[in-house]
Amino acid sequence: MLYNKEIVNRLKKMEGQIRGISKMMEAEKPCADVVNQLSSIRSSTGRAIAYIVANDLQNSLTNDKNSIKEDYSAVDEAVYMLVKSS
Repeated sequence: MLYNKEIVNRLKKMEGQIRGISKMMEAEKPCADVVNQLSSIRSSTGRAIAYIVANDLQNSLTNDKNSIKEDYSAVDEAVYMLVKSS
């Protein structure tokens, strides 16, 4: 699967946030601030997962070679991945 630049940039932003949290912890910032940043990363991760799964599903369903059974299988797989990630 090809991943577009937008999703890769999202992941790089999360990587920077994680580094920032490490620095916050080293600087002994308040727990509430650290937890707030961790919550932000958790939300970003969830959005990234949803975007990747939706994009993959869209690619699967727009493939004219698929049978109805394969389409249902792709939907089932997408639902499984979303449930597993939550």
